[in-house]
Amino acid sequence: MHSGYFSYHRIQRILARRCPFVYIRFNAYLSSFSESNFNPGSHPVRDSNVSFVERDHFDEGNVDFGKFREMGVEDSRELSLFGDNNGGYQRNRSLNFDGFDEIEEEEGDNCPADDDFVVLNSYNVQCEQTEDVWRIELEEDELRHPLVREICRLIQCRSAWNAKLERDMRHLLRSLKPRQVCAVLLSQDDERVALQFFYWADRQWRYRHNPIVYYAMLEILSKTKLCQGAKRVLRLMARRGIECRPEAFGYLMVSYSRAGNLRNAMKVLTLMQKAGVELNLAVCNTAIHVLVRANKLEKALRFFERMQIVGIIPNVVAYNCLIKGYCNVNQVENALQLISDMPSKNCSPDKVSYYTIMSFFCKEKQVKEVRDLMEKMVKESNLFPDMVTYDTLIHILSKHGHADEALEFLQEAEARGFQIDKVGHSAIVHAYCKQGKIDEAKGIVSEMLSKGCNPDVVTYTAVVDGFCRVGKLEQAKKMLQHMYKHGCKPNTVSYTALLTGLCRNGSSLQAREMLTGSEEEFWTPNAITYSAVMNGLRKEGKLSEACDVVKEMISKGFFPNPVEINLIIESLCREGKMNEAKRFLEECLNKGCAVNVVNFTTLIHGYCQKDDLEAALSLLDDMYLSNKHPDAVTYTAIIDALGKNGRIEEATDLTMKMLKKGLLPTPVTYRTVIHRYCQMGKVEDLLKLLEKMLLGQKCKTAYNQVIEKLCSFGNLQEADKLLSRVLKTASRNDANTCNMLLESYLSKGMPLSAYKVACRMFNRNLIPNLKLSDKLSKRLMLEGKSAEADNLMLRFVERGHLSPQCE
Repeated sequence: MHSGYFSYHRIQRILARRCPFVYIRFNAYLSSFSESNFNPGSHPVRDSNVSFVERDHFDEGNVDFGKFREMGVEDSRELSLFGDNNGGYQRNRSLNFDGFDEIEEEEGDNCPADDDFVVLNSYNVQCEQTEDVWRIELEEDELRHPLVREICRLIQCRSAWNAKLERDMRHLLRSLKPRQVCAVLLSQDDERVALQFFYWADRQWRYRHNPIVYYAMLEILSKTKLCQGAKRVLRLMARRGIECRPEAFGYLMVSYSRAGNLRNAMKVLTLMQKAGVELNLAVCNTAIHVLVRANKLEKALRFFERMQIVGIIPNVVAYNCLIKGYCNVNQVENALQLISDMPSKNCSPDKVSYYTIMSFFCKEKQVKEVRDLMEKMVKESNLFPDMVTYDTLIHILSKHGHADEALEFLQEAEARGFQIDKVGHSAIVHAYCKQGKIDEAKGIVSEMLSKGCNPDVVTYTAVVDGFCRVGKLEQAKKMLQHMYKHGCKPNTVSYTALLTGLCRNGSSLQAREMLTGSEEEFWTPNAITYSAVMNGLRKEGKLSEACDVVKEMISKGFFPNPVEINLIIESLCREGKMNEAKRFLEECLNKGCAVNVVNFTTLIHGYCQKDDLEAALSLLDDMYLSNKHPDAVTYTAIIDALGKNGRIEEATDLTMKMLKKGLLPTPVTYRTVIHRYCQMGKVEDLLKLLEKMLLGQKCKTAYNQVIEKLCSFGNLQEADKLLSRVLKTASRNDANTCNMLLESYLSKGMPLSAYKVACRMFNRNLIPNLKLSDKLSKRLMLEGKSAEADNLMLRFVERGHLSPQCE
């Protein structure tokens, strides 16, 4: 019998005999592990992990838990990052990580204050200044190891996840070496799935992550916006007693930066200080990179200066970050000056320094400046252009649509004896095709064949796409045949480019036929292929065929996104095919597609447009059953339809229901409610409802809209009663509202009432419209109200809007 199995059952028997209450808790604990399945297919984690928090709480409350964790763990000290006797685990947990709670999402200005740089003052000048940024470099055989591939296969079986699959994965997990666990994490296309696997593995019995796994996870998260996940991984390292190197904090900084939260990114420096981790050059360079990435060049320069004041000598990486920052704000002269000043600072520029400025010149199509900089690179820095130099220039110029200039550098590189590979040629071909210069692109392909640099599928696909862009579909088809003749089999991207071109040129049915015959042509469509054909059929009004494509797409394991689903529903609703739209939505929902609130709202709006309110209300109830909670837009659509059909009481009830659910009315909601109530003449009910709507969210123009809408419906008496509510603020919007009421009184032949409105405006320091006032003055004179007319003009003279001569 396996030793681990024997130990487990022996512990159970001892606990059951001697400590029954502990035995119950022990069993409950183990059952919670078996029940907490790792299910990445349910919903991708949104940077949250409930099980993680529960595990941490259990760890704090159970001192002996660490002993159980160490059972059966293989010695991994040869893979340790730090070479200690504990395999990288530090038994002392003296690090202070209370500062984690301070790093939260903040509102307001996201710009860091200079106070965040004070942490540099704590830098220890005596410590060695290094920038040994640690990274995980995995070999190809580690990524292709059978155990790694099997774990990845099990993770991909998300839709059919069950207890057996989890048991198999748990068994395989204990056989993985730490670097193989890193390979599993790096093999995931979705970083959220990798994070969830990381959490799941950490919860398993008789397994613990090696420190290398934590750093691998942090490195993966640093390339995403999942900053909260990175923060939790770092917190978990502290609670597990793992040494947190400065690089771990640097990964968290970069993740915050990618999420657009610069303030919290810089606060990580303070967190390092509180945790007792010494600053090093790598973290300082990361801080400069974060500031430059957020377009805070001035802050980056001040941080750079503060580094030198406290004794941190910047290296070429720091200078390159600043050069990049200068180029981002189009201050290339300052970037060139920085390169010139670097030798005097005992830091010679490298090729990256020059490449950064060359990239800026390439974007601006300043080829002469690029050549001058290449000469400067040779003369002043003794750096000679090589293959990488020309490849960089060719790709950047091609990327920004400067194919002719890229071709010049390609020819120059070949003249100097460098051999540009097919990737460089393909970049130029693609640039020519995007510009519509198909003949030039074909010429490069022919030249490649003559030089023995056989074009690959990427090159040919670029030409196919180019022909499709200019509408030469027959030549695009011939190019696919040409690929076969030269031993280059078209792939899915090649056919997708052709099908997209067919759909773009109104031949969606032909694209549909090619999609159906894909198996005969030995190519496999992907989600992009199906989406292109579906959208082409939809735009041509062939909605039934488009729905069939979506069904086929789902049967192949590809799911349309909510935007694509919404386009189909909207098109069906526009043609009045409400039943088909509802069936389509139900099929997508049943098949597990990512149906969202917008899709339901579009269908509800379609029913409202057809005045089928019962179906709309029924669908609103179905949303709750499907766990898709309606938003304010959904409610507004039905409220408007109910008001349109005179069912104002039901509209009121629905509005109150929306408010009780905590949904804030949108500006459209206010306009809709005001329009329908004013149309029905229910002003008192409207005012009561508005008071409740305004409790949750203020709308400064709500009463302005009511007065203007009442004026449009001719209910001037009610509008006049509300004028005092508008004149409390006396803004420009209020003046426009008063002018509208004044004009309405004039159109109704009531100049004296209009005059009273003008007087009330003057009393609130609002100036009536001069043309309307002139018209009002004449009407007052015609009706024998000369005193009022003179008083009106006198008010304008007093405020400097009329001269006494005009009076």
